[in-house]
Amino acid sequence: MIDVLVPTREGMATVPPKSDQETMEEFKARNAWGLYMSVDLRNCNPESIRDAGKIREFVVDLCDLIKMNRFGEPQIINFGPCERVAGYSMTQLIETSCITAHFANETNTAYIDIFSCKEYAPQLTADFCREFFGADSMDVHISFRN
Repeated sequence: MIDVLVPTREGMATVPPKSDQETMEEFKARNAWGLYMSVDLRNCNPESIRDAGKIREFVVDLCDLIKMNRFGEPQIINFGPCERVAGYSMTQLIETSCITAHFANETNTAYIDIFSCKEYAPQLTADFCREFFGADSMDVHISFRN
């Protein structure tokens, strides 16, 4: 399930989940600067998160799916100062902002962030991420940036 975070006087609050259509309509109605989404994937297919070619395929396919224009090639680097955080990190600039991800080898987890000034369908996006990396479960949060 996707948590939608909205600003309040006290901080951020979670509101009931909405359909992709409702989220995109709210994005436009708020005249939001951007839509931010974090996708945390657990128990991913180990082979897919350790393969730079698969990670590149993922971000190209994701950009096509959510109709984002890539700006240049993705940067995909395998590093980490210790086993707990070792794995590939990816950055893909898009014309309306960027997509980033880190893949943690030790736990077979993926942490994907998508920020864009153009609306996109968050549930469709989250489901694509989960399916592509074969994750057992996921946590998803979205927020409107003003």
